[in-house]
Amino acid sequence: MNWESVDWSSLERLRAAFLGGRAGAADYWRSEADLASYDLTFAQRIGWKWDWVLEDLIRLGWQPPAGQMLDWGCGTGIAHRAFLHHFGAQSVTHLRLWDRSSLAMRFAAGRMAAKHPGMEVSLGLADSPALLLISHVLTELSQDQATQLADLAAQAQAVLWVEPGTYETSLALIAARERLRTRMNVVAPCPHQGPCGILARGNERHWCHHFAKAPGGVFTDAQWARFGKLMGIDLRSLPLSYLVLDKRTTPLPPGATRVIGRPRLYKPYAQVLGCDASGVREHRLEKRAFPDLYRQARKDCLDSLQRWPASA
Repeated sequence: MNWESVDWSSLERLRAAFLGGRAGAADYWRSEADLASYDLTFAQRIGWKWDWVLEDLIRLGWQPPAGQMLDWGCGTGIAHRAFLHHFGAQSVTHLRLWDRSSLAMRFAAGRMAAKHPGMEVSLGLADSPALLLISHVLTELSQDQATQLADLAAQAQAVLWVEPGTYETSLALIAARERLRTRMNVVAPCPHQGPCGILARGNERHWCHHFAKAPGGVFTDAQWARFGKLMGIDLRSLPLSYLVLDKRTTPLPPGATRVIGRPRLYKPYAQVLGCDASGVREHRLEKRAFPDLYRQARKDCLDSLQRWPASA
């Protein structure tokens, strides 16, 4: 598939279904051309979110458990392809793919065969996988289905779960976290194992989300510019919510704070929402007191994992 072969009418239909909340009603893949067009465009944006999450895990020193990996709701397979890009094919002994669409499973298996011809791949659910990947599915599930998925996740040794960074989806993912945190260790984004601070009284307007970055070349690429214009998408904005859980011992950085969302900038300071073991609260980074942090906030390059000075 290349840009000249993209089925733009298919992408517009898929986009309308996602925005209209109709994607969960029935299988929306009609042909392999649908999947190929989506894989070249929308799926790449999801892949950039996975890159952000996986790079965060590598920085934390996390390593995947050895064994079988299940990609639940695999779609075109962008999640497991991103994972294998970062951790290598040797990190997985067997890949299982599941999706309500048999067409999607076959497409993802075909992409994997081309990318990693030695990988053992099978279709269908697996009991107690070593690693479970879940990507962009909560908007298509009812509350009961989301609860069932969380219970399925509890059977895995480790779970990597990435979703859109919307208010509603973030709260749904937080609900899964609260259901699972007594059965698994929280690795990220949370720097603590306690109840989610977003759920505390007074934080109702907040939600746990972060921003990935698109590769720099995207912004000078005419095809991506065309995609953004036709689909009504800001290529600069890649909001995501994510959750990483592991049954193994997973030491968290001591005294760490996770930055939520983007800093709010004012002339003399930056206001930053942060999450730590004490809860979710605002941090004020005065330009005079914390010039480096203030500069990073202004340039939109403030690291999402911080150890704030005591006075921040």
